[in-house]
Amino acid sequence: MNLSRSLFPALLLCAAASVPALAQETGRTTLTDKGTPVTVTSEEPDSIRGDYHIDFATLDRNHDGFISREEAKANPTLEREFDALDTHRSGRLSRAQLEGWMKK
Repeated sequence: MNLSRSLFPALLLCAAASVPALAQETGRTTLTDKGTPVTVTSEEPDSIRGDYHIDFATLDRNHDGFISREEAKANPTLEREFDALDTHRSGRLSRAQLEGWMKK
């Protein structure tokens, strides 16, 4: 086993950590390893960002009291954040899970 190849992922993480301002500002940085560019993208997984407001009753097309993954597709932002909101991993979202997203 080539020792430098096995250490490359660890070195890459250390290098990415050494430029936190760049990673936070752009979310992406490019490093070079022996002339080969390597792009590192930094973002929080399953993060919910922004000020979103939905009309639960409108999205709940079958009126079962939940918004399914299919129903969530009507709102692109909700569709993107579905996995982060589906804390029970049930494939559907309740009013309680969407409390912060409700229109007032």
